[in-house]
Order: sequence, then C-alpha cells, then structure tokens
Amino acid sequence: MTARAVRLTSARLIDGTGAPPVEGTTVVIADGRVREVTTEGRPANAGALAIDLEGRTLMPGLVDAHVHVSAFDMPQALKGQEAVAPEVRHHLIAQGLRRMLRMGITTVRDVGAFGDDLLHARQAIRLGAIPGPRVLACGRIVSATSAGGRHFAGMYREADGPDEMRKATREQFRRGADFIKIMTTGARSCELENSSPLQITRDELAAVVDEAHRMGYRVAAHCEGLDGTRLAIEEGVDTIEHGLELHRAPELLDELARSGRVLVPTLSCFFHVSENRGSRWAPGLVELAHNQLEEAHRTVEAARRAGVRMAMGFDSQPHGQSALELVRLCRAGLTPMEGIMAATTGSAAACGLDEHVGAVARGKAADLLVVDGDPLEDPEVLLDADRIWLVVQSGRPVAGAALETELAALDGAAPGADP
Repeated sequence: MTARAVRLTSARLIDGTGAPPVEGTTVVIADGRVREVTTEGRPANAGALAIDLEGRTLMPGLVDAHVHVSAFDMPQALKGQEAVAPEVRHHLIAQGLRRMLRMGITTVRDVGAFGDDLLHARQAIRLGAIPGPRVLACGRIVSATSAGGRHFAGMYREADGPDEMRKATREQFRRGADFIKIMTTGARSCELENSSPLQITRDELAAVVDEAHRMGYRVAAHCEGLDGTRLAIEEGVDTIEHGLELHRAPELLDELARSGRVLVPTLSCFFHVSENRGSRWAPGLVELAHNQLEEAHRTVEAARRAGVRMAMGFDSQPHGQSALELVRLCRAGLTPMEGIMAATTGSAAACGLDEHVGAVARGKAADLLVVDGDPLEDPEVLLDADRIWLVVQSGRPVAGAALETELAALDGAAPGADP
C-alpha cells in the first residue's frame, strides 16, 4: 500500500548541510521520500496529510554513528525473586531502540554487539515488528587474539595473520554485516589492555581493508593510541573511531580532511568512565579516562581547524540520549550548526548513507525531526523528550510529543478520568 503523502508547512528549516535556517518552509513527502522543499505558497496536495508546524524547527533525523545497542547490564533479581530469563534481553534491546526513535534518532550504526541479538532486532525493525531506527550492524568485531576478546565475550571474532583476518572478515559478510569493525588498539574499557601500542600488524589490517573494500563494504577502525590511528589512516579505513591522540599528528588530520574520511570522536564514552557513577569502574580506568577526555577535546579542536569531517557517536548510555554527544561536541569547540551537521550529514557519511539520509533535500529519505525550540540557540533542547515534537521515519509520523498529546487528550476524555 502506498503511504499517504504528508505536507509539513510553516517550518523553520535546518537542512543539515550547514546552510542558514529558512523560515516559512514547506516540505512535501511521499512514498517515503522528500518530494519538494519550498518557501513558495502553493495549493495543498490533494489527499495529503497537512501538518502545520507553526514555526517549529524541522531538521533531518539524527544519525548516531557509534552505538552498542546490546551493551547494557541485564536486571538482576534479588534473592527469592523470579530469575530474569535470558530471553528478556530481546525485549530490552527493543526498548532501547524504541527510545532512540522517540528522541529523533532515525539511523544508528552499531559498532559491536553481543551475539546475534542485534541482528535479529534489525530484521524485526525491517519487518515492521518493532519500532526503531534504521540499524547498520558490523556482526562481530574483528580483532587479534586479545584480552578484550575475553572481556567482551560474544562481541569479538579473534583472528591472527592476514589469511585468518580475511576469513574473519568474510564471516561477517556471511553473518549479514553492513560494514566491518576492526580493532587496531586495545580498548580503554578493559583493564587488561593497553590502548597505546598496535594490536594488529600492517599486513593483517591490509587484508581486512582489501577484502572489505573489494566486496563493497566500509571499514570502521577502533583507534585509541596514535600508532593504531596512523596505521588505520595509512591503510585506508573509512572511519576513525575515537582517534583521541590525533591532535599530536597534524599531518594525519590533514590527510583525513583531504580524503574526506570521517572522525567519530565519541567524547561521551570518556565522560562515562571518568564520571564513574556508582563507583563501577576500576580506579586505573577512571584515571585513564580523565586523561583521554582531555586528549579527545584537543583532537576535536584540532580536527575542526584542519577541516576534518566529524560524526556524532554517543558510545554510552542511556539509549535515546545520543544528542548529549552533540552537546559535548559543541562544548569542545564546534558551533551548534557544526554540531548538528556532525549529527546529520557527518554521521550519514560515516555510515556511507549520505546519498540517502542526513539532509532535508529533494529525493532523500524522509527521516525528519521536528523540534519545539531552536537547537542552534540551545542544542540541549534535543535532549528534552517534551521538545521532540514529531519524528518522521520513511515519510510516516511515528513518534513525538505531538502524537502523545493527541493520545493524552483521548485518554483524558475517557470515562472516570480525573478532571
């Protein structure tokens, strides 16, 4: 069945390209795509659903380029309570995805999941069984044999030597991966790993990049130490995840800018560990995270000066709060417009989807966000669920305060409702 056309009028448009906002914009969407963007008054499309935005901000749906949807702690039953069955995990994953969509996050790139639960959730979304953002998944993270492979059991595919790395990469294609994730260094969230030295050889990384690119897949590289970051850039990976020591190597930033590749700074993961809420992190990791956060801020500033394209990657919890990374990027030196571009066109480019999403333009997928407020004046409005007025996914209004207000009004009119 063809979806009903939707006409959004009286919008203040931020199109995601960096162009100044345009007042009084009308956007017509049909068949899941943007069909017209105009400031000229025209007769309403016959049969179209007309929604007057009354000057609210219309912008692209947010794209989170670095998430771990399944990386949460399962609830633990108290003694004497019914045990929480492992199968409940599927429902909690669905809940997290639903929260993301409710907050205007219409595309996510999952860079490492435990087992195949996320792949199953991705299929459920595609089948319309559960609501959620468009999901890109990497299958298993490809890694050399490492302490991380034991620490993050079920998330890694460990391999050693170029041939085994190539096989591990092919296995992710077989699993249904949308892209390949490779570890060039250890992870700051594992006490037994050192994030400074290379964790992979040049020949091993070259085999992964060659196999992925030959088959038409992109490669995202986990890079904390500078040695791993340098190797990843030299061997042609498509996105640098973290890359916090890049400020020490301006020539690498220049190469990223020249080649148009994307840096995903993930400031929030360093905040998350350094804040150590509930004293859950090992003291050494907390101290390291404080230092890494300072390095990451310097890299954002240096990358901005060098003209490097950046993307929003939350890499933290809770699900649905991805815009906190946008806010933190702004506090690290980006302007609000640059922060919005990182969360839309920049993240779409990191996902390899910039031809389809990330901007409000004719022919693009109609993944849109309507905000009751001005994110250029105050980016934190993107964190307020009450200000997320409407979320449009593939041309259909699917979430937002506007829809909930309508339901609340109906509920208030029900017999027995409080006056």
